Amino acid sequence: MTQILLPFALIGSGMAAGGLMIASLGGAPLLLSLPADRYVPVHQFLVTRFDPFMPLCMITALLTDAATAVLPGTATAVRVPVAVAAVLLLGAIVVSLVKNVPINKWVGSLEPDTLPPDFERIDPRVKWRNWNLVRTALAVAALLANAAAAALAL
Repeated sequence: MTQILLPFALIGSGMAAGGLMIASLGGAPLLLSLPADRYVPVHQFLVTRFDPFMPLCMITALLTDAATAVLPGTATAVRVPVAVAAVLLLGAIVVSLVKNVPINKWVGSLEPDTLPPDFERIDPRVKWRNWNLVRTALAVAALLANAAAAALAL
């Protein structure tokens, strides 16, 4: 069963890590460079492209990692890295839900032509970028743990 689940964990964590890397290396710097009235519609556009894709990838990887970790017959050498990957993915999901998603929802509720008068003070871009870097690091570490598990399963 490990031979069936582990590829799904690798694909899910790889796509999650890749999507978050794109946001970290390209999306966040782009958003930070835009004037506020352009930032809001671009952020709104990007969020609708990444959701529900990113949650699906992370949840698939988390569930397949957790299943592989507890599955009878999984070698201990494989069980440990997939369990670590599951914990890392859970961390990335928690950061997403507690930090990034509320910002996404708030920005999604804004009208670019009528931003709050104190937008410069409450601009969430740096906070969003910083939390995105945290969840990216967690997802990349989960991918590396899954790659180690796959190598050990050979």
